[in-house]
Amino acid sequence: MLTRLESRVGATCAITGSIMLFIGTYLHPMSADPNQAVAAFTEYAADRLWVASHLTQLAGMALMVSALVLLAQQVTTENTRGWARLAVGGAIVSLTVATTLQAVDGVALKVMVDTWAAAPAAQKEEAFYAAFAVRQIEVGLASMLSLSLGLTAIVYGGILLVCDASPKWVAGLAIVGGVPTIVAGIVIAYSGFSELSMTINMPASSLLLIWMLILGVYMWR
Repeated sequence: MLTRLESRVGATCAITGSIMLFIGTYLHPMSADPNQAVAAFTEYAADRLWVASHLTQLAGMALMVSALVLLAQQVTTENTRGWARLAVGGAIVSLTVATTLQAVDGVALKVMVDTWAAAPAAQKEEAFYAAFAVRQIEVGLASMLSLSLGLTAIVYGGILLVCDASPKWVAGLAIVGGVPTIVAGIVIAYSGFSELSMTINMPASSLLLIWMLILGVYMWR
């Protein structure tokens, strides 16, 4: 069990992390179709806040994972000890994948699209395909992150269902957000950042973000 201070630290991490992730995502350019590489790369190259927005997203993710680690301690009982360890492991794996994703997307891809945008006409095609290769690594990592986050949310939802840390509907929200997040990860693996994958992923991610904010409120109490 957590002390009251530790619980409020977790709550602060959950709420602050959710807000930072929302801000970072809001700052991310979204006008171009992400599955149309030329249009997307042109938009990314023109964005001066690219690195800052992605680092903000990563900081938000790190804070939310910290909250989940503390939450697992708060809800651990004799019956849930093994599941709580699994949940913490999933949260840490998710943060690891997210960090790798932001290194590729937030740093490496920006360098590549800037190089492509500034390249002379004779080198344009070569620079484009180099950037496109980095993009495919990003797609793979985004798929794995969705799968990891979805599974982790479902495990936390199951733990919350059998304890009294929060109302049952809060546990249900984790599961309802986790399942389509997994589906989005599978669709991304097959179709990249397609319209279908984004249609599934955006609402699912929003549900998990709302769930985290609500968890923060209950941890504070």
